[in-house]
Parts: sequence; C-alpha cells; structure tokens
Amino acid sequence: MLMTSSPVAVPYTLSRREWGYVGEFRAMASPCELLIATDEQHIADKMLEMAVTEVRRIEQKYSRFITNNYLWQLNQAQGQRQAIDEETWQLLSFAKQCFELSDGLFDISAGPLMQLWRFDPNATLPAHQDIIRAKALVGFGRIEFNAHGLIMPAGMQLDFGGIGKEYAVDSVAYRLAERYPGLSVLVNFGGDIACPIAKSTPWQVGIENPQHLDHAAKVLAISQGALATSGDTRRFIEVDGQRYGHIVDPRTGYPVVGAPRSVTVLGPNCVTAGMLATMAMLQGINAEIFLEQQSVQYSIFR
Repeated sequence: MLMTSSPVAVPYTLSRREWGYVGEFRAMASPCELLIATDEQHIADKMLEMAVTEVRRIEQKYSRFITNNYLWQLNQAQGQRQAIDEETWQLLSFAKQCFELSDGLFDISAGPLMQLWRFDPNATLPAHQDIIRAKALVGFGRIEFNAHGLIMPAGMQLDFGGIGKEYAVDSVAYRLAERYPGLSVLVNFGGDIACPIAKSTPWQVGIENPQHLDHAAKVLAISQGALATSGDTRRFIEVDGQRYGHIVDPRTGYPVVGAPRSVTVLGPNCVTAGMLATMAMLQGINAEIFLEQQSVQYSIFR
C-alpha cells in the first residue's frame, strides 16, 4: 500500500488489486474511492492525485460549512449584485432546471432551512416559528442571474449540497477520461458513481441495505454511465418516536413525509441521476410513480 498526500494536503491511499488499483480518501463528509483498471502504479497515483485535487477545489469553493469561501461571499451579499464565474453560472442554470422540473421542490436556496435542521445524535427539532421565518427566505424563483452576475434577496442562502457531490463525481470522471481516454475508472464518492470509459468486464456495484448498513442488498453491473443514491439511512433524527430524514420539503420547512429510505437511479451522468433520486425522495409516497414516469432504471427501499 502506498501512503501519500496531494498538493492540497488531503491524505489518500493507493492499494494494489488483481484488476488494477483502488485509491481512497475522504472529502465532502464522505468516503471517496477510485477503482482504476491499470497495472501502472505511477499512472494510478497521478489519476488519484488529480481526483483529490479537483474534489478539494470544489469543496473549498462551494461548501456551506466553510467560512469566507466563495459560496459564503455570495450568501453574505445582502441583496447586492455579485459577479459570478462560468462554473457557478452553469451550476445555477442546472439548479434552475431542477427547481422548474420539480415544481419548486428541489430548491438550492433552502440554505436558511438547512441551517436550522441538524441530524447529529443530540439534535432537537427546530422551533416552528424559526422554521416559518426561514421558509420566508427560500425561493429560487426570486433569484436573478446571468452568465456574469447574481442578485438574490437579503437573507437568502444558497446550499449546493443537493448537487455538489454529484457535480464533483462528474467533474473528476470527465477530467480523468480526457487525460487518460484508454483507461477505465470508476469514481465513487459516498455512493454516487460515474464510469466515463466503457469497461469490457463490468464493475460490480453494491447497493446498501438501509436495514443493514454497510451490507449490499443487491449488486449492479455497470460498464459505463452513472448512478446516484439519495436517502436518510445515515442522516436522520428520531424525536418522540418519529423519524425525520434530512430531505427537507421547502414548502413545509419540515422533512418529507412518506419518503423512501433510499432511492438509487441510473443515468448518463451523476448530476442527472442525483437530481432524479432527490426529486423522487421529495415526492414522498409518490416516489415510485415519479420514477416510472421518467423511464429510468432505479432501486427503492422503504
């Protein structure tokens, strides 16, 4: 096993397997790994270093948990116009599509609500009056933006958590495919996965059993494409016998009622799969109906 670190000081490991190398590190509050089908250790190490550097860049830029970063500056603008770069414009454009396709359920302006809800072991329910106040600050439709600038109401806060990890998966996958077009790699960040280069022998991907964590309930064979999972198996609280998952309905300010334990969707890329998985969760008891209408492959646990 090779132990090293990237230029941005995120430790990672690279281990040999019969079929190639597996690289592992941690970012975005998730375990991350690359499965790399090569016998060349120096190539695997370079690919892993590229992945770590790119993920760290995205996390440092868009995490709502980092003070004074790019997203923090946007959220502190208090109604003033802020210049944005092309990457942010593309993310906002995708977020607008999500908002419109979900009839307002998928809303990255729900930052004020997400600040209220905590899902650690000692968390308590937010006060109802605080939820009402936060909900008044939510509404992607009130944001004005174009390729160069952004204006949003004072107090509104963007939260890219619903698309950030999937975006990082795709960004890493595409960069690796461009640099190493002849090598198959599986990018897996906390269960969100992309395989940009077709593999003759498919990768075997386990879908976690919500009733038996860290154990696969089923295995999918993937040679190319992506999948994403949304659910409350690891982020939830129980108060007075009631379970509250971390997928919050911006219309009510409370976690979705009747949502599945987890939804996994296969798609052409990770952001699309992730969008559909989260939208299905937001549909609650109608998750299966929604996914059938999308004509996609999926797996649901309730």
